[in-house]
Amino acid sequence: MSKFGTYIAETKEELFNKVTWPTWQELQGSAVLVMVASTIIGLVVWGMDMGFSKLMELAYQMVNGL
Repeated sequence: MSKFGTYIAETKEELFNKVTWPTWQELQGSAVLVMVASTIIGLVVWGMDMGFSKLMELAYQMVNGL
């Protein structure tokens, strides 16, 4: 058997007999956790962006007022 064929056979063996797959409930819980974390991180980044945007507007107004 070629090296590639051996690789495929070993990969199939590992995926079907050695990997522990999550249950449906574990998968759903992980998905919810990822969605919540993504939302929180997105809100933090949005808040920082808005804050820096306002700060830069203020700086440009101060420079233009000179």
